[in-house]
Amino acid sequence: MLEQNISTVNNDVKTLVKDAQALFTAATALTGEKAEELRGRGMRALDTALAKAHEAQVSAVAATKEAAKHADEYVKENPWRSIAAAASIGLLIGVIIGRK
Repeated sequence: MLEQNISTVNNDVKTLVKDAQALFTAATALTGEKAEELRGRGMRALDTALAKAHEAQVSAVAATKEAAKHADEYVKENPWRSIAAAASIGLLIGVIIGRK
């Protein structure tokens, strides 16, 4: 679910930035009130993109903290299983490295 949210936000941010770039490109060819309007719309699009990126960052940090909390609780409740899992992974990595 988190990956889907990050992907959605990524696509939204890319779209907003492309729209802002198009607005700024169009604004360079114009002068006066119309150019100011396009520049304003471009700045609002960039602000929206930054807000969405920040929102995704906050969500990712919260999800990471929650995962770390659950991992910590599991290790405290099952210390021997955690040691066995870590040893198994270490052994597997050792075997893989030893073959090269």
